[in-house]
Amino acid sequence: MVRAQPGSIDAVQAMLAAEGYVCGRPLATVVFLALTLGRPLFLEGEAGVGKTEIAKALAQALGRRLIRLQCYEGLDTASAVYEWNFAAQMIAIRTAEAAGGADRDALKSELFTEDYLIERPLLQAMRPQVEGPPVLLIDELDRTDEPFEAFLLEALSDFQVTVPELGTIRAPAPPVVILTSNRTREVHDALKRRCLYHWVDYPTFEREMEIVRARAPEASETLSREIVAFVQNLRTEDLFKKPGVAETIDWAKCLLALDVISLSPEVIADTLGAILKYQDDIQKIEGSEARRLLNEARAELAPA
Repeated sequence: MVRAQPGSIDAVQAMLAAEGYVCGRPLATVVFLALTLGRPLFLEGEAGVGKTEIAKALAQALGRRLIRLQCYEGLDTASAVYEWNFAAQMIAIRTAEAAGGADRDALKSELFTEDYLIERPLLQAMRPQVEGPPVLLIDELDRTDEPFEAFLLEALSDFQVTVPELGTIRAPAPPVVILTSNRTREVHDALKRRCLYHWVDYPTFEREMEIVRARAPEASETLSREIVAFVQNLRTEDLFKKPGVAETIDWAKCLLALDVISLSPEVIADTLGAILKYQDDIQKIEGSEARRLLNEARAELAPA
């Protein structure tokens, strides 16, 4: 169901919370401004802090289509904008030749029509949608190279793309654009200037507790507090990849599946793979380090 855009920052927080996405006022403010002003929103932060999830929650909350462009090294216009269905074009050519008397000019004009066009995410986002302008998620932009970044700058400036054989296709209304970056490299200032910017940081203890309550409501308050306190302490360690909020939620769900009531060094050792994704990190934490972190977490949770 299509829903009206929120009319205030508080309405944004409430709207996202209804979809299970808990965010603070600074993030809700920049989302509100992006929706109100029609500006792209550029989110940077460590992997797993909820940058991608906000686009999903926003699309669901607004009743809009979510169109996702997953970025990677070597991404080009054929993968991001459009390409021609060469297999179908070849079949049409052979069919015309078999029928005989094919007019080459007429055949050429027929082959480069929208019937043979394969639309990729950027072109799809420029098309009118029944639900209203879609949410376009350009995920992990830092994985692409500078030429694609320059192309994207042009596409997002006027919300239009050009297909040489068909002409310029312009969005009837700007899509809601969310770009994310894990900051493996710096994105050019020219692109950032076109966007509203927000750094998505690891949440505070209280905020992460709200997230766990929303995403793993079956977990008891005691277990949830132990999980969050342990993960918060774990992030202070010198790790190759610190666990994000996504890992906290995954770990909570794993512990629930195992019917765990309270954390123990043994349970932590058995389930470290849910929160740490590199063997060096796991080896560093398992054993006495896990026991130490658990003791510190419980000491912090103990009433004064």
